[in-house]
Amino acid sequence: MGFACFITLALLALRTFAQDPSPEEPTSPSQTPNLAVKVSTSFPSSEIFGIKLINNHPTLAVLSISNDEPTPISVIFVGGSLWTLPDLPTSPPTPQIVRNLTTTRYDVPIPAGEKESVEFRFTIELQPQDLKLNLAIVVTDSEGTPYTLSAFNETVAVVEPDTSIFDPQIIFLYLFLLGLFAGTIYFIYNTWVATLFPQKKRGGKDASRARKSTAGTKKVDPNDQVGVVGADGPAVTSGSKSTAYDESWIPEGHLQRPEARRVKSGAGVKRRQA
Repeated sequence: MGFACFITLALLALRTFAQDPSPEEPTSPSQTPNLAVKVSTSFPSSEIFGIKLINNHPTLAVLSISNDEPTPISVIFVGGSLWTLPDLPTSPPTPQIVRNLTTTRYDVPIPAGEKESVEFRFTIELQPQDLKLNLAIVVTDSEGTPYTLSAFNETVAVVEPDTSIFDPQIIFLYLFLLGLFAGTIYFIYNTWVATLFPQKKRGGKDASRARKSTAGTKKVDPNDQVGVVGADGPAVTSGSKSTAYDESWIPEGHLQRPEARRVKSGAGVKRRQA
């Protein structure tokens, strides 16, 4: 824990020394080492118009360390921070820290006269603006003494990622808005528009069945109709003139039609009075 605190203080001291160097003040050997070590930083995904840090996208920085010392060294930590630019109208007059980047531990040994590269990745989420990016590397010599070296100290631009219509979030947003719009139109149509038009009455299954049954009936020829006299009054049945049943078992009195007798009402009254 104490060594990590020392690394943080060393990075801040290096940043202060880079902004306002003062040759009159004594400096610590661990902050300004007299080591034959060269550090260069490159950004593979950077553009020709400058380095851009895209929000919510990891940024890759490749640090190349060349050890020209007669003894081996070891890369222990790589860290950094983002600072405001004092020459901007909206920035404070003195540089202020905006964001500390995550410090990464490596423990990579570099023999004497050799060169080694390490990758440092970090992700940010800030408002689009121009900031100063400061990267520092902490190395130790053969005796284990830590030294802080400046790896990068230049202006970078914080930008938002480019939007694409094939982005899943954008597609889901479009589908949600389309469904919401369709539901709103359907509600308005059923509530106000549909009531303005008269609705046609549609026959159900019963009506269709009735039409089918009516269409299936046959018309009866009047010549084939036979009058039947019974207790309930005269009735008409359809059938042919020739009987299609056996009349041998029917009594003759039932086969003959009874003749209607006319009775004079006056004669009947006189007989009753007599």
